[in-house]
Amino acid sequence: MAYYQPTDLKKGVVVQIDGKPFRVLDYNQKVMGRGGSIVNVKLKNLIDGSVIPKTFKGQDKIDTAEVTSQTVQYLYTDGTDYHFMDPETFEQFQLPGDIIEESAGYLKEGETLSLQSFNGTIINVELPKNVYLTVTYAESISKGDTTSSVLKDATLETGLVVKVPSFIKTGDVISVDTTTGEYRERKK
Repeated sequence: MAYYQPTDLKKGVVVQIDGKPFRVLDYNQKVMGRGGSIVNVKLKNLIDGSVIPKTFKGQDKIDTAEVTSQTVQYLYTDGTDYHFMDPETFEQFQLPGDIIEESAGYLKEGETLSLQSFNGTIINVELPKNVYLTVTYAESISKGDTTSSVLKDATLETGLVVKVPSFIKTGDVISVDTTTGEYRERKK
């Protein structure tokens, strides 16, 4: 099995601790006297979603996690399960909602994305950094209240509700950051 040194643990790296896969969310290295260093990381458990802090010393060895990615096309949801298709074999399969979790608001029918597997079990939906979604409902703002600092709720085609500037209206296509859930821009 391959190993990482603590200084290899950059943001996004997937490691294995106690037989479970974790993704590095945050990385901080402190150099101590005489050339030693410690690395503090925040790790997200890719099976149950919990986040834990962990400290590694200079010579610790951390197991790499054998996580594989598979490109799939999102088809639809029936309310409890999410249905996908392998674009090469056209094989269809479904995943329970608890694996999809907060990714559901960014899933648009027909979109291509990646699923990550660990030991043959799908553990994560890998979303693109940003997604474009159509605004299906946006509150109208009173005429005098048009400063760009005013935010209002907008409901998107997937059911996701995000805060948007006052000039966004129903029918606009906007970009949403999938890591923060925040409005980025209106599509030109």
